[in-house]
This record gives sequence, C-alpha cells and structure tokens, in this order.
Amino acid sequence: MNPYGVSFKHIRLSDLILVNHQGEVVDGHHPVNEAAFAIHSQVHDARPDVVAAAHSHSIHGRALSALGEMLEPITQDVCAFYECHALYDGYNGIVTDLEEGKRIAAALGSHKAVILRNHGLLTVGGSVEAAAWWFITMERSCQVQLLAKAAGRVVHIDHEAASAARARIGNEDMAWFNFQPLRDQIIRADADIFD
Repeated sequence: MNPYGVSFKHIRLSDLILVNHQGEVVDGHHPVNEAAFAIHSQVHDARPDVVAAAHSHSIHGRALSALGEMLEPITQDVCAFYECHALYDGYNGIVTDLEEGKRIAAALGSHKAVILRNHGLLTVGGSVEAAAWWFITMERSCQVQLLAKAAGRVVHIDHEAASAARARIGNEDMAWFNFQPLRDQIIRADADIFD
C-alpha cells in the first residue's frame, strides 16, 4: 500500500507497510491509506488466489473509465483481457467503506482486471509481477483504444482469434515473464529501491 506523502517514484522497500485484516499496521511506520485498504482488503478477501492487486488513477485508465467503457479486442496485446475483465459501473465517491470495496471485488469476480467507472483501473495476479504487468498492459491498452477510436472506426479481432491470443499471452506465466525486463530496468536505474 502506498503510504501517505510518499511519491511512487520515491518509494523504497522500507516505506511499505503490512496491514492486518482489521486495517492495523503490523509492520512499517506509515499510516494506512483508508481508501486503499477498503478496496484491497476486500479484493484479497474475495479472491484468496490473488497475491497482489495493482490500482492507480492512471491517465489513460481514468480517461477510458470516464466513458464507462470496457476494453475492446482491437490489438493483440489487449486480447490478454478478452472476456477476462469487467466494468464496475458505479461511482460512489472516494472509497472509504468496506461495503464499497466488496462491490468492487464482486465486479472483479474471477477476472484479472476491472475498470472502475470514473475512477481508474485495478488488476490482480498470482504474483506481484503479474499484477503489475497486467496493470501496465491495461493502461497501455486504454491509451491505444482512446487513440484508435479518436482516429476513426476500429476493427475488432474476431472471437476465435481473440480467445486464442488470450490463451497465449493472457496467462500468469506470461505476465510474470513479460515483467522481468521492466523489473531489471528498474533495479538497474534505481538500485537502492530495496533499501
């Protein structure tokens, strides 16, 4: 969870906190982000298979979420989410209560990602690397969809081809594998990240 007052660009391992199921810090020195806890705790409660959840208010994710649209199968990369993401179609303000977190978790269901209308994106994975890769890929897919639709009529990939692409690139192993070069780049550029 991102502690208050620390930019994502400056977060180090020592800045992270571990929170129990009641929202109490059990390891670390920063306060709990109430909204983050309301969402993440309920996702983890509903999905014991999830090791990590990634959520942010990214530019292109927010833009697509403002349209209340889901990702369309218009590129090979976005097929990783074909029939494997959802739309939480209810914005009720800043998430501060667990019931809203439960509704978001219910919308996510068994999928790897959910677009939170008028809010942002949330992805999950069986590893930190997978959750992060799905988030990065989803953000980029939102950007491509917005650009393509602004330019004109998009051409969808048919169901059979989209399903086949998802089977190849939309699994946990591929997400973990695809994140590795980015992980190496981050570590090389910012070796003290583990401080």
